Amino acid sequence: MFVDSHCHIDFPELASRIDEVLGNMASNQVTHALLVCVNLEDWPRVQALAEAHDNIYASVGVHPDHNEGAPLDEAELLQRAKNPKVVAIGETGLDYYRLTGDLGWQQERFRTHIRASRSCRKPLIIHTREAAEDTLRIMREEGAEDIGGVMHCFTESWEVAQQAMDLGFYISISGIVTFKNAVALKEVARKIPLDRLLIETDSPYLAPVPYRGKTNEPAFVKHVAEEIARIKELPVETVAEVSTANFFRLFDPDVS
Repeated sequence: MFVDSHCHIDFPELASRIDEVLGNMASNQVTHALLVCVNLEDWPRVQALAEAHDNIYASVGVHPDHNEGAPLDEAELLQRAKNPKVVAIGETGLDYYRLTGDLGWQQERFRTHIRASRSCRKPLIIHTREAAEDTLRIMREEGAEDIGGVMHCFTESWEVAQQAMDLGFYISISGIVTFKNAVALKEVARKIPLDRLLIETDSPYLAPVPYRGKTNEPAFVKHVAEEIARIKELPVETVAEVSTANFFRLFDPDVS
């Protein structure tokens, strides 16, 4: 079985056909998915979807691109994190690709998420783009290794992956690894220890080959696993087994 460790099925492209999306998951042996929150305004729909389906979990957080400069209240994050379907804080982190100028507010927001994570004892989902040095520095300064988490949709270097794993973080690989030009990422995927590996879709974005350019969905995470298995020269069943075990070890959801 497979688990999609990062998706956005509350986004309109997928929410409008949620029964089909969930049916496709079942048909492709994708047993669970983590619905990742990107802003607090839309938290009610994230919460509603997770509460409506036993195999959907949720996170709570604010994406680094969202609400430029707006402050974030740690208490507000912690209040939402009390929901039993919430298994993580995020996605959070730093993104210097889309935004420029003084990004001190983005760094402070990231620190707020880490502090909330440590307070509620729920792991972090970290997004980093063209900001690896600052991301790792803030993780160390705020004691992120105390709770751990995942570097989601990883596209950084092997050196960055090593530093993140040294802090107790998992590395999550998305459909980008199936792209022909993703040579560096394929090499990172080859090197990641199996006990630090997660797989994800980041749907509705970044659909893997053979669906590249189309709307992504959790059912397609099996193609990520297949490519990793090819790269590592392992049976796809092994990648499925270890990535699923890693998911439940990290997020520790209540599956009773």
